[in-house]
Amino acid sequence: MSKSKRVVLLKFALLCGVISPLISLSFIALAIAYTPRFNWFTWALSDLGVHEAALIFNPGLIIGGILAITFAIGLMQVLRKQVLGLVGAFTLVLSSINLCAIGVFPESAGRIHFYVSLAFFVLLAISLLLIGASLIQESSQRYLGLFTILTVVVAVVTVLAVPHEGAAIPEIIAALAASVWAVVTSIKLYKSA
Repeated sequence: MSKSKRVVLLKFALLCGVISPLISLSFIALAIAYTPRFNWFTWALSDLGVHEAALIFNPGLIIGGILAITFAIGLMQVLRKQVLGLVGAFTLVLSSINLCAIGVFPESAGRIHFYVSLAFFVLLAISLLLIGASLIQESSQRYLGLFTILTVVVAVVTVLAVPHEGAAIPEIIAALAASVWAVVTSIKLYKSA
């Protein structure tokens, strides 16, 4: 494959870091709008996957997950020379597969839904910590690395500090933090690719 083709594919993969959160969050917003009884304080976002909005919510997670996998593969290419970065990007691939699995295995699928949801959030945090540590080691990407670590810290602290009965609030906080990180990282790396 020619160098120019590799650059185009890499830029497309990195661009998926912007598209994935836009798709996922848009489908979540549409599912919430379609479910007037949705309650931020007592529901989990996953509840949308088994009610009237299931045909909106679940495909949105699957499509967003596929785009996130593509972005993570692009990150693997960018970070391939750093062990921490490569492992972090691979962990992001695994997290993104679990995002797809949340849509494939909604709450009505039973216990597997809990496991893939938990795996998504835990692997996401681990991947960002590893990617952040890797970027900090590179002098030209130090600020992006600090931003990456800060994203995880802010998400975890906010999730723990905000009172809630259901899981929707901590889920959306984590999703928004990860989305901001993905968009910022995508744009920064796209420009330097």
